[in-house]
Amino acid sequence: MNHGTFQLGDLALSAGGTLRNAQLGWRTHGTLNAARDNVVLYPTSYGAHASELTWLIAPDGILDPSRYFIIQPEMFGNGVSSAPSNTPEWPELVTSWDNVHAQRRLLTEVFGIEKLHAVYGWSMGAQQAYHWAAAYPDAVARVVINCGSARTAVHNQIFLSSLIAVLEAAPEYLGNGQFSAKPEKAMRAFGRIYATMALSQDFYRANLHLTALGAPDLPTFLRTDWEERFGRRYAGDLLAQLRTWYAGDIAAGGDLPTALAAIQAKVLLMPGETDLYFRVADNEAELPHLKHAILRPIPSIWGHRAGNPAVQPADAAFIRTQVAEFFR
Repeated sequence: MNHGTFQLGDLALSAGGTLRNAQLGWRTHGTLNAARDNVVLYPTSYGAHASELTWLIAPDGILDPSRYFIIQPEMFGNGVSSAPSNTPEWPELVTSWDNVHAQRRLLTEVFGIEKLHAVYGWSMGAQQAYHWAAAYPDAVARVVINCGSARTAVHNQIFLSSLIAVLEAAPEYLGNGQFSAKPEKAMRAFGRIYATMALSQDFYRANLHLTALGAPDLPTFLRTDWEERFGRRYAGDLLAQLRTWYAGDIAAGGDLPTALAAIQAKVLLMPGETDLYFRVADNEAELPHLKHAILRPIPSIWGHRAGNPAVQPADAAFIRTQVAEFFR
């Protein structure tokens, strides 16, 4: 594994404004072959660092570094790449378009890579994969949309709005993604709201938060899995990425069917059957407009987490099988 930081300079943003002294963190796994045609781009997801998403990178894993050269770019706002925590003059909105354009520069200027075997993404990583297919149709052979959609749905935006409102209502909030101190009470509420949507009603009905995740009781689960998890992040970084997520749209406000029809890549749509963010119905509505696409819902009650099954062997096996077949 190698890692580094790519200095982008001042980056003009798709929604207006400039990200000053922009930097993009990255990690790589495996070896770039002589033909430079074994590259898989694996963007990060909401609130995550690349180091936390490497569980699926392994020989005979979902992404096999003995076969593929896997590049993990750190999404803007996560604190490794440019984010409010390391960039005081944070712009109003950094979009998935901005992430993808910066990642394109990383590939060409640092690694000399022009074409991708695939972009594999989960959640906000899947949104970036969709944006890659829309922005660079000739550079991407295939994309895996794992629990993601081409446009953030209205119901999803309502959920995101609740989280944004909680953080902005904190007395510690200074504006422009900055906080005078850690907003302890706001972050406690933030984690509990998030827990309602990340896992399904069926998951909680089956008490898997206790039996599968090992919490002794519900209050402990909420504290350890949600409050403390998000508490490790700077609140301004979480807020910035919420805005990126909210604005996700490969049509940039235009006609979505037309944007989908322009995609040349093969597309694997892999929603979670019980995901409350990115519904199977969202991908079903996209499917008729895509030239080369298949729909393979993940049969799981783990909600959104079905797409990142670090502790769910059955879901991981399903994803591994689907990706292996799709990559052939």
